[in-house]
Amino acid sequence: MAERDVTVGQLLLAEYQSVKDEQKARIGFRDNLLYVTLAVVAAVVAAAAQARQTPMLLALPPVCVVLGWTYLVNDEKISAIGAYVRGDLGPRLAELADIEAAFRWESAHRGDARRASRKVIQCGVDLLAFCVVPFAGLIVYWASGQVAPGLLVLSVVEGGAAVGLGVQVVSYAQPFGAAAGPPDVS
Repeated sequence: MAERDVTVGQLLLAEYQSVKDEQKARIGFRDNLLYVTLAVVAAVVAAAAQARQTPMLLALPPVCVVLGWTYLVNDEKISAIGAYVRGDLGPRLAELADIEAAFRWESAHRGDARRASRKVIQCGVDLLAFCVVPFAGLIVYWASGQVAPGLLVLSVVEGGAAVGLGVQVVSYAQPFGAAAGPPDVS
């Protein structure tokens, strides 16, 4: 039998490095989406206030919903990578190396007593940034007295989109993985 150039263990370690690199990139991208959302919200609110045009606030819901959905999809992929390493890749490598477990950190950091409270707080932050803020913009628009019939219809649709995203945020924020996660869009 000819000697193999690449071992199964080397392939699994290369795969591990690849998925961890993807996870790291997605974490950076996801976290920056919150800052982008804050900047966009500040710019829209400042422009609407300066121009005294509350209809400009109707830009908030579509921007926040798109950024929120992108945040949610990336967050789900980050979690999916962790689950893959914990449930598939790690056990295969551990079996190959004849050890009890590989990549213990992938599971260890998930077991602390404050994990559930962190998930609840993060869910609140996500809802505030991506759903409550745009909905507040809609309420200000509706109360402004500058409501046009066509924009009213648009604003109601936008409100529905913000509420729909809120439902998705809550369903995927369950602390111990009961939710299936958003559809695969990668």
